[in-house]
Amino acid sequence: MRISDVARHAGVSPSTVSYVLSGKRTISAATRARVLKSIEVLGYQPHAGARALASNRANVIALVLPLRPGIHVPVAMQFAVSVVTSARDREHDVLLLTQAEGEGGLRRVAGTSMVDGIIVMDVELNDARVPTLRTLGHPSVLIGVPADSHGLTCVDLDFDAAGRICVAHLAHLGHREVALIGQPPSVYRRRTGFAERTIAGFEDEARERGVRPLVVPCEAAPAQVAAAVGALLRDHPGVSGIVVHNEPAVAPLLDALRAAGRDVPGDVSVVAIGPDELATESVPPLTSVTLPTEEMGGRAVALLMDKLADADTPEITLIQPRLVPRASTAARPALP
Repeated sequence: MRISDVARHAGVSPSTVSYVLSGKRTISAATRARVLKSIEVLGYQPHAGARALASNRANVIALVLPLRPGIHVPVAMQFAVSVVTSARDREHDVLLLTQAEGEGGLRRVAGTSMVDGIIVMDVELNDARVPTLRTLGHPSVLIGVPADSHGLTCVDLDFDAAGRICVAHLAHLGHREVALIGQPPSVYRRRTGFAERTIAGFEDEARERGVRPLVVPCEAAPAQVAAAVGALLRDHPGVSGIVVHNEPAVAPLLDALRAAGRDVPGDVSVVAIGPDELATESVPPLTSVTLPTEEMGGRAVALLMDKLADADTPEITLIQPRLVPRASTAARPALP
């Protein structure tokens, strides 16, 4: 099906059909209606360029995903795929920006006609990009929540609640001293929102339940994970529950516990925060709080499409965490 077929059916020239699609020239209401009716009858699908011209849009959104130190790239790519898939379902492409350019990068991409809107990831509590996002002429959505979210549109997992639900699960099993093996130190130095909120929920829930909390920032390299686990077991022998919020550290942590002669869950219970496949493919399968990358990316795109349509959007959308019990947690072992 070509534009000439529509023109012949409507009794107009191909250029008239093009003008109806692009809106670049005034066409009488009667002619426009006749062309649109022919498009409907014939089932003609304008190509993406024509649709973009008609709406004065690029039909492209930018995903700002800076690959900074401490970022676990496989999980970051799960977010990227979810955004791309959801955008394609809405006939939009995605421009992926991975350099840590800060507010300068936002101004650069917004200063062109390349994109209609922007999705921003790796959000810090005091993110330097926030003031720029408030003044850009482009709609934006953040996957993450800064300390001051006024005038923004944000979506995230409720990481405070995620930290809490992990402690609540372990406390229910009788564990009285629990550790959080957290993100690499560079993530905390940047005051990345998801990492800080997980710690806050973890520590608050522990205090409220009379559980002793310990937070251990940890690099992901196996040798460093093993050293952190060794120091934890040596210096805090009462720890019987561990929450891991560091995806690449999960396998080395389980290896280090086995090397130390600690059975999971017989001696130590382990809860992970991360993608389902990380938990289900571990040995033993891990009790976990799911990181819903597909839902988070899809929600971000849906919110951005609402903003492009001038619809009202909530300031903050928090996805409630879901803990799935598996074989890595059990009642605290009896004291000798």
